[in-house]
Amino acid sequence: MLRTTASRVLDDNDRDEVLALLDTDPVANVFVASRVRSVGLNPARLGGQMWGFGPRGGLTSLCYAGANLVPVHAGPEAVHAFADRARRQGRRCSSIVGPADAVEPLWERLEPYWGPARAVRWAQPLMATAKPSPILPDPLVRRVRPEEFETLFPACVAMFTEEVGISPEAGDGGALYRSRVAELIRIGRSYARIDDGTVVFKAEIGAVTPQACQIQGVWVDPAWRGRGHAATGMAAVVEQALACFAPVVSLYVNDYNAPARAAYRKAGFTEVGTFMSVLF
Repeated sequence: MLRTTASRVLDDNDRDEVLALLDTDPVANVFVASRVRSVGLNPARLGGQMWGFGPRGGLTSLCYAGANLVPVHAGPEAVHAFADRARRQGRRCSSIVGPADAVEPLWERLEPYWGPARAVRWAQPLMATAKPSPILPDPLVRRVRPEEFETLFPACVAMFTEEVGISPEAGDGGALYRSRVAELIRIGRSYARIDDGTVVFKAEIGAVTPQACQIQGVWVDPAWRGRGHAATGMAAVVEQALACFAPVVSLYVNDYNAPARAAYRKAGFTEVGTFMSVLF
């Protein structure tokens, strides 16, 4: 039996301590850290709660509980505490995602109450680079302009559906997803190669902190696959990300997606960890 201290809900008074913990692994924690840096820990702004765990009121582990459930530096006792709180609260998230060594035991405890999952991605290599790509970037990959939203959006839907297995337009008709795509374009974090109205390649920088940023939504039009566009497109995004956003660029990818992993390695990424995702 694990001797477990209960978790607690954190607030803005804990912000500095939370950020210090997140900054101990800025690549793995970039998503959660970007949220905290942007909006703080007030649940209304954060879009969920931040749970903390540690002996005698200290803080050694975190768990972001919003649209995603994301454990941070969660050892066995913290996983036990977070699973207990999540079980009592009931499932409010669409996924559990984070380092595999925390997500796997967390899911083991939650599966009897929250299962079955729609899909489990047991091993997702976390990859990163701090250098420009060793290959030439595609010169036609550039920031997407606001007036190109309607051109880009179908490609975003296709990417999401292919990757997650459901359409982002289900439920609310895609309103939230449209808003997120438009926001990334507006703030200059959406990149694409668009040839005669066709999106050949696209990717977004979904999370940014002073230490790292994370690429998401990488997609190549099926008609253009197998021609090297993923690698050269990623080289272009890495170049822009290093110049404009952060000194380290990261992403995570399904282990079974051999073409994507090869393209990322060609673009200069190396594996630095392993994530796991449980999708509902």
